[in-house]
Amino acid sequence: MNRPFINDQWRIRALVACHIVAFLLLASWLWTPSRALWDQFDLQLFALLNEPAHAAGLWAKIWAIGSMRPVDMGVGVLMLAVLLKADLVFSGAQVRKALFAFLSALVLMLLFRVGFAEVVKLMGWQRPSASLVVEGAARLTELFPNWEERWDLKDSATRSFPGDHASVLLIWAMFMSFFSRNWRLLLVWTMALVFMLPRLVAGAHWASDALVGGVFLALLALAWACFTPFAYKASEWLEKVTLPLTRALSKLPLLGRLSVISGR
Repeated sequence: MNRPFINDQWRIRALVACHIVAFLLLASWLWTPSRALWDQFDLQLFALLNEPAHAAGLWAKIWAIGSMRPVDMGVGVLMLAVLLKADLVFSGAQVRKALFAFLSALVLMLLFRVGFAEVVKLMGWQRPSASLVVEGAARLTELFPNWEERWDLKDSATRSFPGDHASVLLIWAMFMSFFSRNWRLLLVWTMALVFMLPRLVAGAHWASDALVGGVFLALLALAWACFTPFAYKASEWLEKVTLPLTRALSKLPLLGRLSVISGR
């Protein structure tokens, strides 16, 4: 991949900068004076987004659909489609390595998430979601009980920090931002922000679960994946391991024409 950050070099300044930003952001959430500002922002944004849902109209229905588990899988497919579409963000020759580099960053984030969850538990930073705390909150599962039973609609969490759903969207958007320009960059971040909204409208997460916890995890994982040799070496290794499979698949009609298979 002919991009400066996917290589076998350590980029110490960028690595350190990501850690400084991540830990300053977390500190702003933990320090009492600035935590009061975060709490106020959380409450005001939740009221703004959740209040219209009481009418159980179009606003509530849109975000109730967006909060369904099957829709989460559809969002994942859309994210991969943007990454894998040749000449949208990456050229056909770059697509496969881009996919492997992103997956390596995602694996790192999942590992960080496991460790961070233990720290959050140990330090007593955990909290219930907005829908369980704010009196009179519109609960989408109560507004659409049939949908909840059939489609696993999520509008609450007893442990809402950090925002796992948001962290995946954010690391994808950050990764894609290295390569995206102009309207493509706007597309990436519009998708990430819109797909984060269902959890915020429903009250399954506070805004700071995403903007502090999600960003914290995404920044650390992206830093160790992309500003060290990790993503480069992981993508090179995965390409070698999957080479027999991609060669076999490239001979199939239609499937073999996909850039992630053909490499062009």
